Amino acid sequence: MRGRYDNLTRTRALDPERDYLDIYQTMLRHEFPWDMKLGLNLAFNRSFSVPAIATVHAATGELTERTQKRIDDTGLLMYEMVLNGFEQPRGRDALRRVNQIHRPYDISNDDFRYVLGCLVVIPTRWLQAYGWRPPCCHERHATYLFYRELGRRMGITDIPASYDEFETWFDAHDAAHLQPNDDAAAIERATRMLMLARLPRMLAPLGDALVSALYDAPLRRATRVDTPAWPVRAGLHLALKTRSLSQRWFGAPRATALFADGIRARSYPDGYEISQLGPRHDRRDGGVAGTGVTEPAGRDRRSREPAPE
Repeated sequence: MRGRYDNLTRTRALDPERDYLDIYQTMLRHEFPWDMKLGLNLAFNRSFSVPAIATVHAATGELTERTQKRIDDTGLLMYEMVLNGFEQPRGRDALRRVNQIHRPYDISNDDFRYVLGCLVVIPTRWLQAYGWRPPCCHERHATYLFYRELGRRMGITDIPASYDEFETWFDAHDAAHLQPNDDAAAIERATRMLMLARLPRMLAPLGDALVSALYDAPLRRATRVDTPAWPVRAGLHLALKTRSLSQRWFGAPRATALFADGIRARSYPDGYEISQLGPRHDRRDGGVAGTGVTEPAGRDRRSREPAPE
């Protein structure tokens, strides 16, 4: 466990107002790579489960008919912005593509703000529950500032003024609007198949129950997912807590940053062009957001600028 807290010490010496991108990159690429990826997946799952948002997704067919590609495209765009920020060319290109995808649709500010809130709150809560350590105040603030800036550049207004205020707004909106709906259930079934395919073979018999156990009760209700038996829920909780303690006491900082060799997605084995990510044709069949993030591997076929450290 030598150096286990070195990144935290470095983070605490930074100014989140100025260095929020550096701090957020460290969280994703060094401190909590697995947990952040899973947290972002759960955030996107929740975002498409609100009826108004699920209706837009269902109408496009992107998540039910081209599920893998839609997930990959969303993950690539998100990670390009995190790795490169909003000022470097690849980050700017990814943000431009995100705005192009959303432009044809009449999406309310509240719906955009809810998706942003999912990205801020859901991964943070996962880290608080199952990270090898809870995120510090600098990390929570940096997470908020990164997504506040993303929201500002997407034209989202009335973003709450702090992490705590955003969390309060998110909980109230979530309680009022996350209701059972058939569109969310259909999308969840499609994306669940991809999650099940990633489970180790020995866990396949429990796959459906384990995926359901990752959801909280309101999300299960909204997507019409049955509550798994309590031994499954308790077993998953115990396994995650055991992993957390094991990493805390016996783990070491990640030696190589996540995405050090670039990002590769299943849909693009030979690389990808940012301008081609997203829905087909003239981009009239896009959606509100995506449903997850991609696996790191390989290198983009284009020359990649180094991510800011």
